[in-house]
Amino acid sequence: MKHRGMSVAERVTIAMRTLPRDHFIEMSDPSLVIGHSIPPTNAVSEILEHAAINPEHKVMLIGTGAGYVAALASKLASQVVALEINPAMAHQAQRRFNELGLANLVQRTADGRQGAEDLGPYDRILVSTPHVIDKAPLIGQLADGGMLLAIEIGENDCQILTRYEVSELGATLRKELAMVDFSRDTGMTLLDMGMVDQVMLSEARRMARDKKLPVIKVLRDKLNMEDIPLYRRLAEEKGMPFAAIDDLLPQVQPDLMEGFSRSFLDSHHLIPLRVEDRGLQVVTDDPDSAVEDIFHMYPYERVSKVLVTPNDFKRLWTTVELSLQGNAKQQWNTSARPKEKLNEDLLDRDKPRVEAHLITLCDALLLDAVSEGASDLHIEQYKHHTRIRLRVDGDLHDLNHYSLAPQDARGLINVIKIRGDMDIAEKRLPQGGRSQLTAGGVNYDLRIQVQPTLHGEAAVIRMLPQTGNIVAIEDLGMSSRLVRDYRRLLQNPSGLVLVVGPTGSGKSTTLYAGLSELAKDGRRKVLTIEDPIEYSIEGIQQTWTRPDIGFNFADGMRSFVRLDPDIVLVGEIRDTETALEAIRASQTGHVVLSTLHANDAVDALQRIYDLEVHANSVASELMAVIAQKLAKRICPHCREAAEPDPDILAELFPEGVPDNFRCYRGAGCKACNNRGTSGRVAVVEYMQVNSEIRTGISLRYPIAQLRAVALDSGLLTMRDSALAHVAEGVIPLSELPRVLPSERMAPEKRGAW
Repeated sequence: MKHRGMSVAERVTIAMRTLPRDHFIEMSDPSLVIGHSIPPTNAVSEILEHAAINPEHKVMLIGTGAGYVAALASKLASQVVALEINPAMAHQAQRRFNELGLANLVQRTADGRQGAEDLGPYDRILVSTPHVIDKAPLIGQLADGGMLLAIEIGENDCQILTRYEVSELGATLRKELAMVDFSRDTGMTLLDMGMVDQVMLSEARRMARDKKLPVIKVLRDKLNMEDIPLYRRLAEEKGMPFAAIDDLLPQVQPDLMEGFSRSFLDSHHLIPLRVEDRGLQVVTDDPDSAVEDIFHMYPYERVSKVLVTPNDFKRLWTTVELSLQGNAKQQWNTSARPKEKLNEDLLDRDKPRVEAHLITLCDALLLDAVSEGASDLHIEQYKHHTRIRLRVDGDLHDLNHYSLAPQDARGLINVIKIRGDMDIAEKRLPQGGRSQLTAGGVNYDLRIQVQPTLHGEAAVIRMLPQTGNIVAIEDLGMSSRLVRDYRRLLQNPSGLVLVVGPTGSGKSTTLYAGLSELAKDGRRKVLTIEDPIEYSIEGIQQTWTRPDIGFNFADGMRSFVRLDPDIVLVGEIRDTETALEAIRASQTGHVVLSTLHANDAVDALQRIYDLEVHANSVASELMAVIAQKLAKRICPHCREAAEPDPDILAELFPEGVPDNFRCYRGAGCKACNNRGTSGRVAVVEYMQVNSEIRTGISLRYPIAQLRAVALDSGLLTMRDSALAHVAEGVIPLSELPRVLPSERMAPEKRGAW
């Protein structure tokens, strides 16, 4: 149907809606035609409107490419002849035409410069390539009143749409119609790369207009992809260099910023980097940022762009600002200081610049944390000082070789915020972010939390090494019997297994140890939904939550059951919705592994009750609960027999110390930095659910009564596990009061209810 009676523009619009551009990308062979041979929609629309194709016209197209323009022309004309010199590309286009049932379109593999005289004459001839210089053979195939439209190269290498017609006297008339922009914006580039579809792109464009943001800012939140590979691929597609901030910092010329309007730079997402041979290099996180206005406002002959990630753009902007503020402050202080002090400062040529000092300080702190084997870095601001501490093997200790002035402390927090992609202007609310660090050949995932406090913001950085070396089940600290039971749980056809404990108690490590064995086995499909993915495991499909776009643990669970898994890991049961989905997944024939914050195995049941899950559902699906805490491991290089603390013994053995009791300690050596301990080991409580415990869960026994039932059913308590570690010389006796509450130090009486 050719829609007679409509205007040319209306018919073109309908044809483009009928044949979406991304449909040709989806069917294309990426090695041949993806994206680059499919003109952007704005260019296609402009060309077809100038062509003014009527329903009775016969059209010839020189240069088929992916076939998009030829297919559109077939919706507008009675017959279309398409010529393509590349056989492989012509084959791909013909396959599309066949799938779309375009019976009025003839495809030939031929040199388009000679046309197809045997099928002519033609009312319209469209030449899509500027390489066709001699147009006389084609003009000779025009019907009376016909026209040829060609893309030609004009001044400054711009592409011009040109029209050729034959006058009544037989003269060839040429007219330049318009410059045609074949450049693709970022949205179109991502569409051509197959990373978004037309619906997602249209919605992103609408949101970008409403929020006055670059379209890439909207799309990056919708793409399940890290920033660095995304922006690197965009840079390749756009023909732009891509750089990391560490490569740019040595090149930056901060004073350049002073010559630009801040509002201009902010609105265009640009940072002037350096000037070389009257050419300006700018940094941007928006591939579509326009630099044309710079030529009208500033005396530069060339402007080139370097693409960076949004996080690096913020870091670089703040670095330049801090540098300018530091220079201004130094100049102001210089004019006010005595001559003697001024001379001292002038002699001190090696003083670091403000931004370099802060960034270097942040990196130094992180490297200190790595060298100490710390799990967390704490930065706390107080009235008269800033305290920096590392958590090593569960204990915090101070780094006393750093002395920060209040201004430096605030600047350090800003550097950390920028590194974690947080808002440095927001100082009233807590913020969270993530970053990466590479040190000693190991990649670290940094989870950053900033919290407002009385005397300034505090920051905690959790450091998760991505070594790929998953702890084996045998190395978790479990007894041989518990190792066998854990492996048996993983082989079950269905059911729920919970690993519980406080934050930082190694719950994920225990689960990853089991997943690692399953991955090596390869007979069962394992899916995970995590926040974040702490370790990558080859052979297991891992997904992370995206709360910013409404994808949480429960959403992952709902989608997983349709992917034919055998075992599903959900990072944490935090709410009723996730708990219900975990139960449903286990009821439909899957083993579900998850974590929960609870003090011990029986207390975990109360946490489940609090989430309003039906007790009978828990009783039927729960297979076991593993509760754990971490205790410091004695350094094997300096372990020695120790005299037990009588106060601890009195708590442990109120009815008398066993004759064969022994314990050990670490004397301290170079290998453990004289701490006497090195690393940590899990102290485990294990409750395997049997019929008696299921009955207690169904009837919702009080926790004290349920614990008595569990003890009678063979509950392995944390006290049992801790004492076994003490006797084997794995942990010192002094760790027990840190791991066990006072009421659990003495033996629990079984059948006491």
